[in-house]
Amino acid sequence: MVKTREQEVEHVLDMIRPALALDMGDIKLVKVEDDTVYLELLGACSTCPVPDITMKDVIIVAIKNFLPWVKKVQIGQHKFDISTL
Repeated sequence: MVKTREQEVEHVLDMIRPALALDMGDIKLVKVEDDTVYLELLGACSTCPVPDITMKDVIIVAIKNFLPWVKKVQIGQHKFDISTL
């Protein structure tokens, strides 16, 4: 069975969610357009004082490692060009 890009992203997010849940947070896939993934932080993650650490050290690393077709990730208002990381 061929997975859609949305399903591929959801699979990676499912791997990340347990770590976010430890701090009462979650992450939602908003949409996938071309090579860009749009995400939203939920729960405690949405008001976290250090979201950049979570985004760069957990979410961005996982997406870059598992989904080589993704070039950019936007999480809320934060944009990351992961093709240069």
